[in-house]
Amino acid sequence: MQRTIQIFTITNLTQFKDNLLCWAQQFNTTIWLDSNNYKQQYTNFNCALAVEEFTAIKTDYSNAFDKLEEYQQTTKDYIFGYITYDVKNAVEKLSSKNYDGLNFADLYFFQPQKLIFMKGNTVEFHYLNMVADEIEDDFDVIQKAKNQTTQQSKTAIKIKLRTHKEEYHKKVTQVLEHIKRGDIYEANYCQEFYAENSTINPVATYQHLNTISEPPFASFLKIDQHYALCASPERYIKKEGQKIISQPIKGTAKRLVSAINDAKIAADLARDIKERAENVMIVDLVRNDLSKTAKKGSVKVEELCKVYPFKQVHQMISTVVSEIEEHTNPITILRDTFPMGSMTGAPKVSAMQIIEKLEKTKRGLYSGTIGYFTPTGDFDFNVVIRSILYNEEKKYISYSVGSAITAKSIPEKEYEECLLKAKAMKYVLLNNA
Repeated sequence: MQRTIQIFTITNLTQFKDNLLCWAQQFNTTIWLDSNNYKQQYTNFNCALAVEEFTAIKTDYSNAFDKLEEYQQTTKDYIFGYITYDVKNAVEKLSSKNYDGLNFADLYFFQPQKLIFMKGNTVEFHYLNMVADEIEDDFDVIQKAKNQTTQQSKTAIKIKLRTHKEEYHKKVTQVLEHIKRGDIYEANYCQEFYAENSTINPVATYQHLNTISEPPFASFLKIDQHYALCASPERYIKKEGQKIISQPIKGTAKRLVSAINDAKIAADLARDIKERAENVMIVDLVRNDLSKTAKKGSVKVEELCKVYPFKQVHQMISTVVSEIEEHTNPITILRDTFPMGSMTGAPKVSAMQIIEKLEKTKRGLYSGTIGYFTPTGDFDFNVVIRSILYNEEKKYISYSVGSAITAKSIPEKEYEECLLKAKAMKYVLLNNA
């Protein structure tokens, strides 16, 4: 199916970007992806907005990748959507029986009628079923749109801990016992913070979270009453022609006001034996996952344990790449690598079994992924972390954080790392955007 494409030059990039997200709220289905102009490899656009579904697929985890493959092959168009962590149950003989306060569908993708990319100082409109002058009309409306989303009354939000500190220490100790027995080498144990009977302005909250974080894989998702306000610094996986790129994060340190002290803490992170060990374990896992579809000898580590600065934290990131055969099915690549190793552990299946028993809530979209496919079968997906998830109908707000537990982990320090990762979400909610 052909899309009509028109390109315009814009002068005030920041204003147009704000107007665009505001304009998108008239639609029940919206996905917004924002690189925040972060200078890194493998970025195709500054922002992308997909709205108004033409076709869609919504399913539980049962045969989810098979259904996605059929949908992707049938549309052969841009499709945007998400895969929750619990689609792991379609890959391995696993289950998800913990409490779920959000109730996202396990997998959802849609073919947008209206698709808009911002690239440099240009904006590209890619429309399906366009009527005469529709793109020009929308462009004019967007330029004049008034951002009223930041205006909202202050309402108190009481954030609760699903797992209190003492219990968290006990759970981490249990993970350490599994490691000592040789059941696993590493596990990403997560905990949920939540608020009940609470309402937020999703766009204002997202904008506030994005402003204080400015991550390269930010996203705003709206599917009817379900919202994801995502300030993710992590890419799960990208397909660019025959090249596959995965960029797992393991290793976190806080930012400091003093430039000298901030540089020192970043240097300390780069040399930290425990943090490097965490990262290297996941790099090995990712290499193994990519090797399932890679040409022989093509899996390489382009960058190992490099520390990158973000507004809230320093992160240790590695880049693992591979090359695939030309006709490799893109869904096979996702199936063979899902869920991402940085959110599970090693060995992957054993780690997932253990954390499922120890965690108190179903992860759902948290530690799943949001992203898109192109008409040629390329794709790019983030890791849903540093995110606020919201069920507007149930008035339920949730954010989760986790850390990698290894043999050298100290429960108190792991707890402090979780609080550091939760800082931005907590701040935004308590200040009510």
